[in-house]
Formats: sequence, structure tokens, C-alpha cells
Amino acid sequence: MNERTKNILTALAWSVAITLLCAIDTKVNTEDWPFTVRYADSWLQDTLFQKDVSVPGDIVIIGIDEKDLDAFGSYSKWDRSIMASALEVLASDPEKRPAVVAIDMLYSGTINEESDQRLADAAKELNNVITATQATYGARRTFGGVSVVIDNYAVVNYEEPYDALREVTTQGHINTMYDSDFIARHALLYVEPEGNRVYSMQFEAAWMYAQKKGFEIKAPPTDSLGRFYITYSAKPGGFYDGVDLEMLINGKVDPSYYAGKIVLIGPYTTGLQDAYNTPVDKGVMMYGVEYQANVIQCILDGNYKEEVPALIQLGILFLVCFASALFFNNRRLLFAVPVLLAGMAVSVGTTVFLFSAGYITHALWIPLGLIVMFVVNVARNYIRAAIAKQSVTRTFERYVAPNIVGEILKEGTDALHLGGKTVDIAVLFVDVRGFTTMSERLSPEVVVKILNRYLTMASACVDETNGTVDKFVGDAMMAFWGAPIEDKDPVYHAALTALGIVEGAKKISAELKEEIGEELNVGVGINYGPAVVGNMGSEKRMDYTAIGDTVNTSARLEANAPGGTVYISRSCADRLAGRMKFEPLDHPIKLKGKTDGFEILRLIGPVDGTEDKTDEGKDISDK
Repeated sequence: MNERTKNILTALAWSVAITLLCAIDTKVNTEDWPFTVRYADSWLQDTLFQKDVSVPGDIVIIGIDEKDLDAFGSYSKWDRSIMASALEVLASDPEKRPAVVAIDMLYSGTINEESDQRLADAAKELNNVITATQATYGARRTFGGVSVVIDNYAVVNYEEPYDALREVTTQGHINTMYDSDFIARHALLYVEPEGNRVYSMQFEAAWMYAQKKGFEIKAPPTDSLGRFYITYSAKPGGFYDGVDLEMLINGKVDPSYYAGKIVLIGPYTTGLQDAYNTPVDKGVMMYGVEYQANVIQCILDGNYKEEVPALIQLGILFLVCFASALFFNNRRLLFAVPVLLAGMAVSVGTTVFLFSAGYITHALWIPLGLIVMFVVNVARNYIRAAIAKQSVTRTFERYVAPNIVGEILKEGTDALHLGGKTVDIAVLFVDVRGFTTMSERLSPEVVVKILNRYLTMASACVDETNGTVDKFVGDAMMAFWGAPIEDKDPVYHAALTALGIVEGAKKISAELKEEIGEELNVGVGINYGPAVVGNMGSEKRMDYTAIGDTVNTSARLEANAPGGTVYISRSCADRLAGRMKFEPLDHPIKLKGKTDGFEILRLIGPVDGTEDKTDEGKDISDK
């Protein structure tokens, strides 16, 4: 499978996963699965859609608040003459009567015949009163043959005003149905007790008001439960001017305040427990009478919104996810992040535009899809880059010392430029004595096998002391300590490595003697001093190496060292004093390019108690 096909299939898989997640999220029971996208989506919709605007003043509220309870006593002890008094005041001036009066309170059953009749007479006099009904929902099972139908939204009880009041008023239900997250985003247009459709108090109030004012209203589009989306006009307190029932009854309200308007009368205190959580302000509950006012205003404005079918939204979500997954794949963050932010901004902007045009969409779906596709592909890109880097590193380390590879990977492209710096390093050269003669006696395959065996041992000794293998030249090897990784004791590590190589060569020689009758002897030279270390060569082909007199001197020391011998300079000996044994040569030699007096010494081995150990305590002789 090629890379392109693999990317397409991966994009398809993740796009399907996100689409299915959102599809399932719209169906699950949030009581069983509370951590859903739906909550976050609804919160974002509320933030984008619900705004506090100035209301036109066609609706006024007469609240039943704490002052009314102080004036008339506990609400549970009120008789219906108090509400009758309020309606009588509203009807007292025929020229300034309200257009509609809606009472957001239940008056079911008979309490006191005299006060009940007084309320009915006052309502009849106004001839524009809407009274409340309420349905109780529950589960109902219907048995048909062997099938069982369970209706969780069946009306199991229905309360109406007492007969005398019902006959002279229009009824409207006051049921409110929360969304799954207990926020009142929808209004229930109608209930159907025993198959009879009863419209809401809000719709009846708006309808009656429109009839009196000479304009028409349309019923809102509803879902299968008879609900429609509410576009709120005001936050809690936005419709209320502080006018309460006591002020109305005692003549403290100018009739012009309510003349020709919709008057809502209802509880406006927490003690009467009629308040709801709304999307327009989740921090403050809204009293039921204000909820009624918001719904009525929505109906009067005809500001209805329709849900775009979920199937269409899921299809668009899939296409956006698929396209974004392909785009983000292998894309640099410099380009991917702006596209992600722009895509989210366009998505949110489109959601707001569609809402203003009358359509509700899931505000979070596409931004969520974009974010998931971005994160997934960034993770894929990172993993893919890490795997590629690891593969390149493993391959690179076969040609270049691992510590040089680490330095290049750490410093990035800055470490790949030509140039170097002068540092003090210990340089080691090692070469096989008589290798050319041996090569002439053996087949090329055997020569290569011996050479690789020896160089593997030698480079392993260098690695043990964290040195840098610079290069292999035939049977010779160059290594150094002190760059690119700082070494606090480079000469000591070089000396340990040299002794380890000599011992390792002896072991290989003994094995070769037994196998093919050949011996392997090496000569080693070590020098310490300043050298230029860095990238040498051309821009297209370069070596990380060391150059300078220190390197040349080390090579000449090795060239003069007999098999099984390590020659060191005085600069090395001074740094090994007390830890390594060394001795002057029996017959001093003069190195090319060096003046008389340049001292050469033969390295014997560690001082007793430090045999064949590095500063970490690792034995390097058995390589």
C-alpha cells in the first residue's frame, strides 16, 4: 500500500469516527452518559445565539413578589378575591384596558364559592383573560397484540380552571419542558390531553393580541414533541419594571402603563418556586412569568428558527473532516495552525449567519472536527518524523560516531555548516603492523573479515570511554576525546582505550593464530594539545574531523610504535602521572617536523589499583 492510499484511508477512518461520534451523541440518553459533546455544543450555541436586546414594550408584567406576601399574607392562604381585585382594576377604565391578560397561575378546583365567582365575573368583564392549564407527563404502555409501545411523553394528568372560570376565559397550558441539560431552550407549543390539542398560554396571548391589533402571526415549526426553539429577547429582569400586585390593586399604577398591552400576572419571588434555567443567562434563574414574556415576544416577532436536518450536518461534517485530514497531513505547523484557526472562525461565522437566516446548526461539530483532525495529524506527523529520525539516526551512526550524530541532531542544521573551532583534545591513532603483507597472503574475503573484526573491537573500546571515532583508513583508525562532547579527562580516557585496543588485539591475534596461523599486532600513538575540530570538506560532502599539529604528531607517534606498543607524548604523560605507568624509550627517536628534545614515552599500563578501569568502573580490555 503506497503512502497516498494509506493517508486517504486514515483520513476516511477518522472522518467516519468523528461523524459517528456526533451522530450517536444526538441520540444517547445524557442521564446515562453525561459527558457528551452535546453539552459543549449547546453552550456554544447559547453563547452565539442568545443575546439581550431591547424589548418593544408590548408586554408588561405584574409580579407577585415579597411585598405582596407581606401585604396579603402567605400565598397559600390567599383566596381568589385578591386576583379578582386585580382584574377589576384592569377593567375599571374601558378606554385603557389591556389587550390581553394572562394569569400564570393554576386555579383548579373550588375553594370559596363567593371569591371564585368574583374572579370569574371579573374575568368575564375583561373578556380577554387567559387562564392556565397544566399537563403531567409520564410513561404509558400500550399493548397491541404481542407488541408493547412505551410513550414517555404521554399526558397522564391534566389540570384546568374550575368550571365557572373556564367558561369565561381562554385556556393555555403553562408546561415548560427542559432540554437534556436542564436548560429551557424550547417552548412547548401544545399539549394533547385525551387527543385534544391545547395551545400554550404564550401562543394564545400572542394570537389574541395580534387579532386585536389587526395583524397575523404564524405558528412556529415544531419537533415531534411539539417544541420550538426560543429566541430570547431579555435576560432575567429585562421585562419587569418592578410593578407588583399590591401596587395595581391599590391604584398605584397609571392605567396607561398597561393600556392596550399584554399583561402577564405571575409569581416573581423565589418563595413561590416558579423559575427556570435559561440559555440567555445561566447564572441567574428566570421567573416563569418572564419566561412567558420571552416566548410571547418570540412569537410576536415571528423569530422562529428551524433545525437543519442532522443528516445534512453530518454529511458536511464528514466532508470537512476528510478534507482537513488530507490538508493537515505532513503539513508544517506554520501553515496548519492559521488554516485551523481560519476554518474554525469561518465555521462559527457561518453558524451565526445561518441562525440569523432562521436555521440552527450544531456550532461545535465542525470546529471540533477540525481540532481533532489537526491534533491527529500533528501526532501522526510527529510519530512519523520520530520514526524517520530514529531510522536515519541508526543508519547515520553506522557511518559517523554516535556522539557526533547526537550533536548534529541536538544543534539541528546549525551543526551542518562548514567550519570549526580550536579545542584541546587527546588524539589516538592505531594501525595494524604488517597488514599489507598479511593481505597478500590471504583472500580478500578473509582480509575484510579480519579487518572488520579488529575495527569493531577498536571502535567499541573508543565508545566505552565516550570518545569519537573520526575515521577508518584501511587498517588504521583515528579517534579523539574532548569534542564534540566535553571530556574532563581526555588523555586518561585515550590511554585506557589504547591499552584496551592492545589487549583486544592480542586476543584476536591468539584466535587468528589458532584459526589460520596469522597474528595481529597493533601500534598506537596518543598526543594531546590544541586542534581545529569541526566540519571540513565541501557543502555537499563534509567530514567532522580534527586537524592540526596535535593530530599529525599523534599519527607519527603511531607510525613509529612497534606492534603491541603505545607511544605517548610528554604532554600526555604529564596528565597521566600517578595514574598510569610509562617509561622513556631505550633508543629515543626523532619525529618528522619536531625539534630535538620532543620526548616520546612508552605507555605501560595503569598504576596498581586502577587496572583496566575507566572512571565509571567499566572494564574495556575485553572487547
